Amino acid sequence: MSTDEQPQNLTHVRADGSAHMVDVTEKNITTRTAIAEGFVRTRADVIEKIFDANLPKGDALPVARVAGIMGAKRTPEIIPLCHPLPLGKITVDFERGEDFVRIEVSVKTRGVTGVEMEALTAVSSAALTVFDMIKAVDKYAVIEGIRVLEKSGGKSGDWSVER
Repeated sequence: MSTDEQPQNLTHVRADGSAHMVDVTEKNITTRTAIAEGFVRTRADVIEKIFDANLPKGDALPVARVAGIMGAKRTPEIIPLCHPLPLGKITVDFERGEDFVRIEVSVKTRGVTGVEMEALTAVSSAALTVFDMIKAVDKYAVIEGIRVLEKSGGKSGDWSVER
C-alpha cells in the first residue's frame, strides 16, 4: 500500500498513520449547505440585558454575529484538515429563551466539500463571543448543545436531525 492509501477507509489517515488532507480535486462542484446550533445558558436577568443591549461590554449580539461570520470564514485556519472553501452565504441568528440564547448558523457554498465544520465553527465563535460579553455579569454561564442540524449537497446526500 502506498503512503497515499488509507487503511480501513480512514480518509484522513495514510497507511503509515500520519494525518493528511484528503484529495477533493476530482469531486463534483455542487451547492452545499449546513445548519448548526448551539446555546449559551445564563440567568434570566442576563438574557434581558443581552436582548436590551445593556451589558457592561456593550451590545453582544451584533458582535457575536460578526464573530460567527469570521469563525466560518477562518475554519481552515483553526481545524487543520479542513479545506478552504469559497463561502457564498453565512447567516447567524439568535433566539431568545428564558434562560438561554440559541444561536443558529447557516452556511452555503458551491464547492467540492461540505460546510458542516464552517457552520459548527461559526456557532462556536458566536457562543464564545456571547460568553465573553456576559462574563462580567455571569461568570457561570454555560455553552452547550453545539451540533449540526442539517446538511445538503454532495455525494452523501441530504440529512437532518429531528427537532
